[in-house]
Amino acid sequence: MDTRLSRADSEVDFSFAVERKDGRRYTFNRGASTMQTRYSSASMSKLVATAIILRQVEQGYLTLDDRPQDRIESWPIDSSNSLYGMTLAQLLSLTSGLTWDDPCMDSASSDFENCVISIANLNAGNGTAPGQEFFYSDAHHQVAALMAVKARGVAGWQDLFTEFTTQTGLFPTSTFDEPSVINPRIAGGMNVSAEDYMDFLKALRSGALLSAGSMSRLLADHTASVIIGYSPIFEGVNGGPGLGEDWHYGFGLWHECESATFNCVPGTRVSSPGMYGGYPFWDRSKGYTGIVIREGASNTLIRGINIERSVRPEVEQWAACFD
Repeated sequence: MDTRLSRADSEVDFSFAVERKDGRRYTFNRGASTMQTRYSSASMSKLVATAIILRQVEQGYLTLDDRPQDRIESWPIDSSNSLYGMTLAQLLSLTSGLTWDDPCMDSASSDFENCVISIANLNAGNGTAPGQEFFYSDAHHQVAALMAVKARGVAGWQDLFTEFTTQTGLFPTSTFDEPSVINPRIAGGMNVSAEDYMDFLKALRSGALLSAGSMSRLLADHTASVIIGYSPIFEGVNGGPGLGEDWHYGFGLWHECESATFNCVPGTRVSSPGMYGGYPFWDRSKGYTGIVIREGASNTLIRGINIERSVRPEVEQWAACFD
């Protein structure tokens, strides 16, 4: 594995780790990268944010059937608009009908709630009905996060993230602060280390973070019967190449399928890759979790996936080998 990873196609340094059922972990660092180096997460944070929001549901502060207007007093979408019926479940599965990210999501000085209202107004005329189309956009999680903030009556997302880290001991060196602490991009705004993310995956896999019911919803295929409007896995992102594969989506994670038409068993292998080439994954059929963490250009989504695939046969042999 060392040899293959040292020769893997990556224009930037990276770290790679996998952990198998018995807790043994293999790690590889290339160049100056280490398991403690913090990287911009991009969409790797979707799964983390989803887990935090689902914990609010478990505690009774929210339900998956809640709509934004049930929690956000300033929500501007009324009953005459096609987006009126969107639910928290649809937001977490990226099927809420939102298709546009607002520029305020990249503004460090923007107010978080005002930005969510701008997202609503920007998407209000798109004519999309919730639950009909999967469209990969960070806007969904931004709205879902504000619903959770309002349901808890806290000042902002940092309160929920701090509570999560305190309760679980996870992400001790990671932050949710891009573009800023006051206006974090929920679906892509973490600065995170491979060590922290691997511990998160281990906790998720062991059932320490979510109830069996929440895990079932997290891992369900929520896009089997909807139109795929935009998938960066299939098409690529920001002009970069895609894989041309038809992956489906759960809550905050992808159901992988190495086929142009989805013909896989949902939940077999799930992941949450980001546009800089970071790639956390969980092979549930073989019982191991892992990550490729790197920070390339914003159009290098598939680089991390391809790094992992270059060594997957060896990883599978190692994962299946017990003393």
